[in-house]
Amino acid sequence: MLVQRASLYRLEPTPEQAEAFAQWAGACRFVYNCGLEQRRDWYRHTKLSFAQQCREVTEARAAFDWLAAVPVHALQQALRDLDAAYQRFFAKLGGYPRPRQKDRNDTFRLPDPSYLGFKRLSKRRGAIKVPKLGWIKCRDWRPLGGELRNVTIRRKAGHWYAAIQWQREIADPAPKNGPAVGIDRGVAVFAALSDGTKIAPLNPFRRIETKLAKMQVRLARKTKFSANWRKLKAKINRVHSHASNARKDFLHKRSIEIAENQGVVKIERLNVRGMSASAKGTVEDPGRNVRAKSGLNKSILDQGWYAFATMLRYKLAERGGRLEEVPAAFTSQTCAKCGGVDHENRVDQATFSCRHCGHEANADVNAAINILQARTLAVEPPKRVRIKRAGKRKHLGKVSP
Repeated sequence: MLVQRASLYRLEPTPEQAEAFAQWAGACRFVYNCGLEQRRDWYRHTKLSFAQQCREVTEARAAFDWLAAVPVHALQQALRDLDAAYQRFFAKLGGYPRPRQKDRNDTFRLPDPSYLGFKRLSKRRGAIKVPKLGWIKCRDWRPLGGELRNVTIRRKAGHWYAAIQWQREIADPAPKNGPAVGIDRGVAVFAALSDGTKIAPLNPFRRIETKLAKMQVRLARKTKFSANWRKLKAKINRVHSHASNARKDFLHKRSIEIAENQGVVKIERLNVRGMSASAKGTVEDPGRNVRAKSGLNKSILDQGWYAFATMLRYKLAERGGRLEEVPAAFTSQTCAKCGGVDHENRVDQATFSCRHCGHEANADVNAAINILQARTLAVEPPKRVRIKRAGKRKHLGKVSP
């Protein structure tokens, strides 16, 4: 089995190194947006490919010193990200690629391991080697679990972070003979297991919602892009970052507990994007219960259902277990004892009372039992689409930054 992971470290660059990071991220953003403009506006005239755009980047680096100061591999990886975005779009796995924005997409990737390095400085400090900048200190030290493959550097909430991807080959784990369990994911109860265990939700966004609303009111009263506006905007980003980190920590801990103790885990196949879609509607056909649906959407996205399923899948696979998906229809309305289906069986959020046999149970646990007993859906292979690109080549050197 090939194990691929990424370890995240907070960097401590010098002011000169931080300035170089910002310039590199800006150059990669510029190349990405120029490549997007080419594919969007010139595709009808001539064939355009990733290799052709990479050659134009090489020509542009010979003309502009500020592009030549950036490692060429980082610029090429920006075009590779654009190519992957188009592949996802044509495969109907995502929307049409959008331009990258400053302060939101400050990132670049260095893919050549021969120019990269990672070493320990002290008990709690390490350093990462970056081309043209040398060694950069990082705040934490954890040894990598395998061979270093690439490094992605990103600015988030005012700090620079490095995600170091590594991989290693391990022996295929023996099939785990642990018990099977069904899991019903919810909002009031984050996860209810078929054995009766209930995991309370963390709700990290709900904890900061009031504070965030006050800060956003203050932000709206300031002059946009002024010094005080930027300071408050940075504070808001840090609050969002704290909630995101708390959610990720919660999901990792809960998923590892389940993967350690269970052999087979069954969950519902949920369309989270559709479930959290807006009910606002249009002017001609306005939606109903828009405020209530908006609150439900916040709660759904606050739980991190998709990330939880992803963590369960790879953690179970590494331990010899497996994750199975079942149809989500009627699991909360079906009696786990007699199999009767009635929408009135669900008395309220927490109570299930069967109208046919009188069986009473916790509604979430009853749904988890139904998930455990349901048939497993086939695993859908990833969609692969051969993309034919066309477009008149637009030289990057003719576009000013």
